[in-house]
Amino acid sequence: MKFGLYSSIANPPRGENLDRAIDEVIAEAQLAEASGFDSCFFGEHHQDKDGFLPSPLIVATAVASHTRRLNVGTSVILLPLHHPVRVAEDVITLDLVSKGRVILGVGIGYQPADFRAFNVPMEHRVELFEEGVEIIRKCWSGEPFSHRGKHYTLEDVQIRPRPFQQPTPPLWIGASVPAAIRRAGALADAFVATPSTTLESAMRQVEAYKDAARKAGRTPRVVFMRDAWVAQTRAEAETVYGPEVMTAYQYYWQNRLAEFRNIPPGTEFNLKNLAPDRLIVGDPETCVREFHRWKESTGAEYFLLRLRHAHSGGPSHDKIMAAIKLFGDKVLPHCR
Repeated sequence: MKFGLYSSIANPPRGENLDRAIDEVIAEAQLAEASGFDSCFFGEHHQDKDGFLPSPLIVATAVASHTRRLNVGTSVILLPLHHPVRVAEDVITLDLVSKGRVILGVGIGYQPADFRAFNVPMEHRVELFEEGVEIIRKCWSGEPFSHRGKHYTLEDVQIRPRPFQQPTPPLWIGASVPAAIRRAGALADAFVATPSTTLESAMRQVEAYKDAARKAGRTPRVVFMRDAWVAQTRAEAETVYGPEVMTAYQYYWQNRLAEFRNIPPGTEFNLKNLAPDRLIVGDPETCVREFHRWKESTGAEYFLLRLRHAHSGGPSHDKIMAAIKLFGDKVLPHCR
């Protein structure tokens, strides 16, 4: 198994002191590298009042400059909001700067405010996304190409320089609904599952993804973002992490995200009811057991741990540093 961090850089409710938040994330990435983690990933949103940083590749570049081995990536760039040639060139540049440590994760997006910021109609997002992935791959080939699609027309384009990684950097697709999961199977080098799915839902998603990947002639690769926390005891883990993750889940519930639509009516919305088969939280032995159970059930070989939640801003930096160290000392060595 490989392990990465997913780092949300935000400071609710008003997005203040984000320069300090960036320093904290860089320090967390450095400790993660020293503790045996493989990567650090960043996402994209726009107009969030908590100041959620909108440019993940810039943050990834900052982290790459302060690390030597850690892969840096996006999970995800909202591809319909950006010209794919610009994305392709930015990723090539970071790939060269980092000496081949970049992973591009892309998705179609779900927040209307993200699309309003760029005056992009949400109803066009699937077409823009699919064309964008096609164009990025053509750019990375280094060969001359033209493209005549519904949204992009390009004539006689040849992108230089080539990426550091050969043949190209990995292109992962984040998805949570059936159509997007099938799209990941057809187009992506890996499928990134959302962090708040149940194990039962995750198993169904993985089967749908693998079926689509096989039909497309692609080798399936499953990456799971997971809401996870380790402490000396389960009680401590739930006390520190529980309020933060529940703030995020309340937001997802209110916005009817796919992974929360099937919660039975009348279910009390609390950690006790939502944690089983969804969160990986507890003492080191529990976390080791749970990661192995998820791997055996889904075939996942890569886990991205979401320790900090943008919706609450926590847990605090010092507690995240302690959790990273404990993961490195007591969990990761038993999951390799």
